[in-house]
Amino acid sequence: MISIDTKDAPAAIGPYVQGVTLGDLVITSGQLPIDVATGEMPATVEEQTLQSLKNALAIVEEGGLTVRDIMKTTVFVKDLNDFAKVNEVYGKFFEDREAPFPARSCVEVARLPKDALVEIEVLAYPRG
Repeated sequence: MISIDTKDAPAAIGPYVQGVTLGDLVITSGQLPIDVATGEMPATVEEQTLQSLKNALAIVEEGGLTVRDIMKTTVFVKDLNDFAKVNEVYGKFFEDREAPFPARSCVEVARLPKDALVEIEVLAYPRG
């Protein structure tokens, strides 16, 4: 197992790494919607969803894979009433990159670090 570290995604805010590789498999930690250029989180759930996906993709790419290799995501949301908004941004993210939709879980949680509205983690493996 090798740790992944990229300046294109936020640094870990605790005792963990951005992601790891295990052979060809890339596993990201949950990605908060922090913009690495500003250190801030966008205000809306739509913007936060897109930023979390971009952060996760940066780690996947640092691990040598692409958006097309993302096989599974887990989406954590503060409020499941935002599901339709998250879903729209999520779907567009993969469609715009001409990538197949991965398997996905989406769960509502009581609270996320830094009071984020969304956090996303991904698993990626090369599509043969």
